Amino acid sequence: MKSNVIIIVIAAILCMAQQACGQKIKKKIQQKQVTMGTDKLTNTIVKAAFDAWQKGDSKTFLSFFTANAELYDDGNPRNFQAFVKEACGHERFTSIDKVENKGLDIYGRFHTESWGDFKTYFKFRIDTGGKINRLDIGQAN
Repeated sequence: MKSNVIIIVIAAILCMAQQACGQKIKKKIQQKQVTMGTDKLTNTIVKAAFDAWQKGDSKTFLSFFTANAELYDDGNPRNFQAFVKEACGHERFTSIDKVENKGLDIYGRFHTESWGDFKTYFKFRIDTGGKINRLDIGQAN
């Protein structure tokens, strides 16, 4: 009987230790996603729009775009407003691998609830008034 109690106590301790370790690992993963470095983003307009996207703040994200902004998904025209409504807050970059074209083109890992994880690009075009008037998105190699 005494050995059964000891076994139960040891099992309970191991179970609690495993849960605590799992919680620490999960917390570190979540922190890594939240604190993803955006220091590679050199264009202030793109960085601000990107930050809003990452936070799932569609209202702020849209504020950086012209009223008639265009969206191209893998080269195909798409409804920009509908895309933002559907995707913002549900899709996000998990890493920034490279930034090109004076900070307008972002390449990195991307997560969607529908399609999972893959490499993608967001290419921003800014008009003379400082508003984004076109966004090209798609799968990157």
